[in-house]
Amino acid sequence: MAQETSHTSASGRGRPPMTERRKAVVRMEIARAAVALFVERGVAGTTGEDIAHSLGISTRTLWRYFPGKESCVRPLLSTGLDLMAERLRSCPRDVALLDHLELTGAFDADTDLVAGPVADLIWMTGREPGLQAVWLEVHHAAEAVFAGIIAERTGAEPEDLDVAVQAAALNAALRLAAEEQAGYRRTAEEAPPGGMGELVRRAITAAARGLPAFAPATAAGTGRGADASRGVHHG
Repeated sequence: MAQETSHTSASGRGRPPMTERRKAVVRMEIARAAVALFVERGVAGTTGEDIAHSLGISTRTLWRYFPGKESCVRPLLSTGLDLMAERLRSCPRDVALLDHLELTGAFDADTDLVAGPVADLIWMTGREPGLQAVWLEVHHAAEAVFAGIIAERTGAEPEDLDVAVQAAALNAALRLAAEEQAGYRRTAEEAPPGGMGELVRRAITAAARGLPAFAPATAAGTGRGADASRGVHHG
C-alpha cells in the first residue's frame, strides 16, 4: 500500500525525500488501483478521491504524482515500451533486430506485458477518450525515445526524416500488437497461437522491412544487408 510522505524541513526534521525507485513503486501502486476502479466503476464513476482512498493516502498526495485521474494509469501503459527500448539499445550491430528480440524473449508466448489489468486498460483506451489520450501520449513519448536510439546507431539526427519514419513504424507496430492482444483477452474470440509474443513478432516483422538501422552490419560496415526473409530491408 502506498504511504504518505513528507519532505525534510529546513531544520532537518521529517522524513528524507523519497528515492526515485520508491517513487516508481508508488506510481505503479496508484496505477493498478486506478485500473481496478476503472474496470469496476468506469472512468466517469471513479474520482481521484476514490483512488486515493483505496490506497490509504490523501488526494493531495495522489496529485503530487499525477495531474489527473486518467493519467494515473500511465506507468502500466509505458512498461512494455520501456522494456522494448532497453532491448533496442542492447541490439548488437551485427545481429538482425528480429533475431535479437527472439534471443531476449520478446516473442515468448507467455509474455505478460499485455495481461490482466494491462489488457483491461488497453482495451478501455479504445472506449474512454481520457484514457485514449494517455495511451497516445505514452506512445508519442516512446517514439521520441526510439528515434534517439535509431539516430545513435546510424549517426543521423533524431529529427532526420528517415529516422523519424523508422521510429514511427516501430512504435505503430507495438501499439497495434498490444491493442489486438487486449481485444482478444476481452472478447470470446480465440487468440492466435503464440499469444502476445507472436503478435509482436508479426507486427515487427512487417515494420522491420522499413527499419534498415537494425539490419546486420556487412563486412564493409554499411549496417545493411539483412536477408529480406528475416523481415529487414536491403539498402
